[in-house]
Amino acid sequence: MNFQLDIIEDKVEFFEALDLKSLESQISKQIEINRSILLSVHSVSHQMHLDDNGRKFYSAVVHFKAKK
Repeated sequence: MNFQLDIIEDKVEFFEALDLKSLESQISKQIEINRSILLSVHSVSHQMHLDDNGRKFYSAVVHFKAKK
């Protein structure tokens, strides 16, 4: 039986929330989880959108890369 482990080098994750505090909390939790598999934040992109009723909606994309 062959057992092979592959190292994750890149990982992109998407987040969404109705307020910035929730969005930041989600991202912070995922940073800690990814740190345990030796990934660090490479870049973050975020946007805010207003719906038809004027409510704000926040989203973010976080690119994680392997620590070298």
